[in-house]
Amino acid sequence: MKLPVIKHLTNFIEENDEDFVIETIETLEALTEVPSLKDEELDVIGELISNMYGAIEVHKSIKEGKPKKEALNEFMQRVMGAIDK
Repeated sequence: MKLPVIKHLTNFIEENDEDFVIETIETLEALTEVPSLKDEELDVIGELISNMYGAIEVHKSIKEGKPKKEALNEFMQRVMGAIDK
């Protein structure tokens, strides 16, 4: 996951609508079922999906009243904590 990508996607959600990102995730998930995709291509799609889910989580925290910077930092700390385990 990349914080700059999640931040950009969070801004996109704020300016547009969360539904665009959800529909994009669904489309990308459907693409992962194409049998001819290479592992590298699946990795890129997986990274995109992860970043989009991250942006949705950050957006939920912002809607609950957290400042954007704090929501982004807390999300990345949770991710890093999960990776360290």
